[in-house]
Amino acid sequence: MNDRMTWIEIQDKIGWIKINREKKLNALNRDLIDELHERLVDFQKHSSVKVIILTGSGDKAFVAGADISEFSSFDPQQAEALALNGNRVLFDFIAQLEKPVIAAINGYALGGGLELAMACHLRIAAQHAKMGLPEVSLGVIPGYGGTQRLPALIGKGNAIQMILTGDMIGADKALQMGLVNQVVPAEKLLEAAINLAERLMKNAPHSIKNAIKALNAADGTSKGFQEETLQFSKCFGTADFEEGIAAFLEKRKPQF
Repeated sequence: MNDRMTWIEIQDKIGWIKINREKKLNALNRDLIDELHERLVDFQKHSSVKVIILTGSGDKAFVAGADISEFSSFDPQQAEALALNGNRVLFDFIAQLEKPVIAAINGYALGGGLELAMACHLRIAAQHAKMGLPEVSLGVIPGYGGTQRLPALIGKGNAIQMILTGDMIGADKALQMGLVNQVVPAEKLLEAAINLAERLMKNAPHSIKNAIKALNAADGTSKGFQEETLQFSKCFGTADFEEGIAAFLEKRKPQF
């Protein structure tokens, strides 16, 4: 169905969200951020959706950045509110979602577009995709988690270089650095995303949810280890745990 700025579909337990602003290179604005939030909430509640795939329309851009005209006249207080709300309803919301979200990066992922991809749990890029955080060339810095998620993915040194230069990198370089999990020819992008989703769906949904929570707490301190212990213990006594153990002992594939 195609209501506004996104197209959605549920197919074989995969919830598809396609950003449908091809003429604007799928640029993010406040209305689109709110709409993406609504779509994600719906898929989170939908029991038949096990994995979510997020991509952009066309072959030029995943999301080429934020709609600059929307905040060009903002003062510091308005900018703070913009970032806080965007992180709350979309970027942090995706990262903390209990169902895995795969970004299928079909072209440019710049600024807020790369921050959106980094908020997703996994990233697959088309061979021609370009990625970067060029905010410093506009007199600002990343405001949707870029300075936090990029170092976690590619290391602080590489992140400093990308953010302070504002340079773009290609898909192969992104793969080498650990920014994306896989690079494929453009015509194979959605197929690769489906294959990854199917691999995820073979595993226990309850365990996936708890693993995401533990991974989000990973910071090298005791807090992260405490969260892992908590989420590990929560798996026991669940129907998923009982089925997984039974399948192992009976030498069959589990049915989650």
